[in-house]
Amino acid sequence: MKTNTRLIHVETPSNPTVKISDIAAISEIAHANGALLSVDNTFASPYNQRPYELGADLTIESLTKYINGHGDAMGGAALGKKELIDQIRSQAMVNLGGAISPFNAWLIMRGAVTLPLRMRQHNESAQKVAAFLQTLPQVRFVAYPGLYGHKNHETAQRQMQNGFGGVLAFGLNTDHDGHNSFVSKLRVITNAVSLGHDESLIVFLGENDERQYLYGDEFRGGFFRVSIGLEDAEDLISDIKNALLAYKTV
Repeated sequence: MKTNTRLIHVETPSNPTVKISDIAAISEIAHANGALLSVDNTFASPYNQRPYELGADLTIESLTKYINGHGDAMGGAALGKKELIDQIRSQAMVNLGGAISPFNAWLIMRGAVTLPLRMRQHNESAQKVAAFLQTLPQVRFVAYPGLYGHKNHETAQRQMQNGFGGVLAFGLNTDHDGHNSFVSKLRVITNAVSLGHDESLIVFLGENDERQYLYGDEFRGGFFRVSIGLEDAEDLISDIKNALLAYKTV
């Protein structure tokens, strides 16, 4: 904290490493120093985690992701006490034009109806896929807060009420070309950069990523971020098995 700190902003689980920040603990630090806490809750969704109940002043949700759930609309939301939301309405929306289009709002509201059902499937399938990846000798590491080996697992258990989300990260014991070769052999999981859709998406973050130095040692050398969709978990596991058999190793 600095003397002029007025806002702390965290993203938990974080993108793309799915690390966990302790919302309640950071809230205490922020408020003890006269600052606000805002939390990007996109990876968890309101189904799995409610930062406001843990002491956050503002919760940020990318409606484009899990709340819409179909990858066909763009939007975002800020949630909090009326006095803070009034400031956002009067300043950000008026001065910056941050208002969602009616059609996108309709699509998102349509998708939001099934959010609890979809999140249960995302949670369950991601847990199964992460546990499977842990058993493979070709896999260098797996990062998913639902795994007991995840260093933030206990914190995730405390603040994520219904599950650990649909996003995980993992790396292979191979080089840049080997990672890309593996992706090219996938047939069910799609190579794309978004997340929270009905279909499973994977993106490779190479060793030339300018943020690599922030991620931690286990992420060096390149890794995948995977958003587990609504497909049957066994189909996803079979897809990974087949791709590992076919891809070019080093």
